[in-house]
Amino acid sequence: MPSLPSSRSPSRVFLAVLALAAGAALPLAASAQDSGAWIVRARALHLDSANKDSTGLNLSINNKVFPEVDISYFFTPNLAAELILTYPQKQDLSSNGTRIGTLKHLPPTLTLQYHVTGLPSARPYVGAGINYTRFSSVNFDPAVRTALGPSIEKSSVGLAAQVGVDIPVGGGWLFNADVKKVYLRTDVRSFGATAGTFKIDPVLFSLGIGKRF
Repeated sequence: MPSLPSSRSPSRVFLAVLALAAGAALPLAASAQDSGAWIVRARALHLDSANKDSTGLNLSINNKVFPEVDISYFFTPNLAAELILTYPQKQDLSSNGTRIGTLKHLPPTLTLQYHVTGLPSARPYVGAGINYTRFSSVNFDPAVRTALGPSIEKSSVGLAAQVGVDIPVGGGWLFNADVKKVYLRTDVRSFGATAGTFKIDPVLFSLGIGKRF
């Protein structure tokens, strides 16, 4: 997968697209009259990993773009719960920039959100919750297995925080932009002994559309 020119590029692109979309949607959003207890969204998500570790191996996984689906239920006009789902994502695992293996991770996230109401053209929100990630299909290159006997903890539980905005465009449809910070990490072992912790801790930038009903 092509690499991005810099770690700051996703945020610049995200903000530019959001500004353009908000401007284009403003006339429609001002007259949109949609309501309902449920929102289902489909989003394109960019994973931008922090890639910090205490193993001395300078571990990292590749950044990537992948689809996700989220489902929100509104308990009140302001208070909602959101479940964020995708399929297991395959990542390259590298040490000092050299690929040493691959893994898959499945990262469902559940957040509780506060939505601002009463604005004519947008519905911003903030949220906080919990992420559970399950690592699977962890494969190290043969030379690495022989030299280090590596393994990782298969589960990670961490906090998640988000900020986003829904822009109604009429008929229950909406444009969505969202940023999440997820605390995701795993212990790394060598021949059964703990070697350190790999902190992925990604920022997730996403853009998409949704339907309220």
